Amino acid sequence: MKAFLDDNFLLSTATAQKLYYQFAASMPIIDYHCHLSPQDICEDRIFNNLTEAWLYGDHYKWRAMRTNGVDESYCTGQRTDFEKFEKWAETVPYTLRNPLYHWTHLELQRYFGVKELLNPASAKRIYDHCSALLNTPEYSVRNLLRKMNVQLVCTTDDPLDNLEYHVRMRKEKADIQMIPAFRPDKAMEISNPASFRAYISQLSIVSGTEINHFNAYLQALKRRHDYFHENGCRLSDHGLEEIYAEDHDEKMVTDIFEKVLNGDSISLNETRKFKSAMLLHFAEWDHEKGWVQQFHLGALRNNNSRMMQQLGADTGWDSIGVFDHGRSLSRFLDKLDTSNKLTKTILYNLNPSDNEVMATMIGNFNDGSVAGKIQFGSAWWFLDQKDGMIRQINALSNMGLLSRFVGMLTDSRSFLSFPRHEYFRRILCDMLGKEVEDGELPADMELLGKMVQDICYQNNVDYFGWKLEG
Repeated sequence: MKAFLDDNFLLSTATAQKLYYQFAASMPIIDYHCHLSPQDICEDRIFNNLTEAWLYGDHYKWRAMRTNGVDESYCTGQRTDFEKFEKWAETVPYTLRNPLYHWTHLELQRYFGVKELLNPASAKRIYDHCSALLNTPEYSVRNLLRKMNVQLVCTTDDPLDNLEYHVRMRKEKADIQMIPAFRPDKAMEISNPASFRAYISQLSIVSGTEINHFNAYLQALKRRHDYFHENGCRLSDHGLEEIYAEDHDEKMVTDIFEKVLNGDSISLNETRKFKSAMLLHFAEWDHEKGWVQQFHLGALRNNNSRMMQQLGADTGWDSIGVFDHGRSLSRFLDKLDTSNKLTKTILYNLNPSDNEVMATMIGNFNDGSVAGKIQFGSAWWFLDQKDGMIRQINALSNMGLLSRFVGMLTDSRSFLSFPRHEYFRRILCDMLGKEVEDGELPADMELLGKMVQDICYQNNVDYFGWKLEG
């Protein structure tokens, strides 16, 4: 019987172990999609305690705690940080077979050297030990990133953001690069007209544009897109239920925008047409600048309206949705391809039943101009666990080229989440190692080792064209 989380965790064969330790383990990390705080990175924040670093903003943990019968006051409420940690420690033994159990103990081991299982009996010892370390400069935010060999992170930023912290980091020429990603979801969300009009007012101020018609709105957003590019941005991201690809014309979209400005109600069909138009504009700007565009598709968000009203978005009330992605995604990509305005694109799905749809869709628009131009992105959110990663890797292998895959990301708000890259790398090496030992792949370590290193790191560097320091 193997020990829990031993050196060969998830590596079931000698070949898997060789692939991981000789080729994967030492590769730097490029986290090209996350929700980390730019301010915390720029100012090299030092956390007060383990709860602050580990539980604040982590809706994965909150969902588990709620499911375990923990009152909301211990998740997002006013309980003390140690009281919140105690409730998490009480919950951890109940997370067996949930990826949180692996992640929790991997993070304790990799950052703090703690090999003890977290439970109510060990909670105080672990909390005191980790909190004491986090209070030292050696455990500042940037040093936490350095411990995991993180070379570059891409944050997620609204067009309204002034990118103050990105600008400061670039001037500093820090050893860890922080790149903004343009996330214009709020700029196309007209289903809540009052919020949308408030967004227009803010955009008018930051762009220096009087917005009284649709063309002015586009001009203002384009200025923000240009501003992001000037400050190092090379990728966009969209978090959508589905791609919108409805037929529309300029007059139609202009009229819809005017209705929103005037406070008139709009139909669901008009909403979809407006979003379709905006997605095309964003995609064309991305192509013009040579950016990579990302689409995170399939989340059914904010299902609990009572808790949404009480706590707001991104607090743990989202789920996998069921959407018919194929036809609209095909129409959207084809429209861009036909006009020669389809930039490099990464597609992520949240429903595993869509794996094969995505894995085959990318092949429709990989035109030979760039290796892996259209990517089937890594297993995301509810799927970034062992089974989800294996299924994504298998779908991509069967229907595309796994060897051209740009690899893993965290999609996280926590600076302690980077062992997820290790988790992915171990799973990848285990899959390849088993197939070597079963005679399904050649025992060519040079060939396989290069493939592993490409997926873990080099494909990402080449695909995004990162200019890395050192």
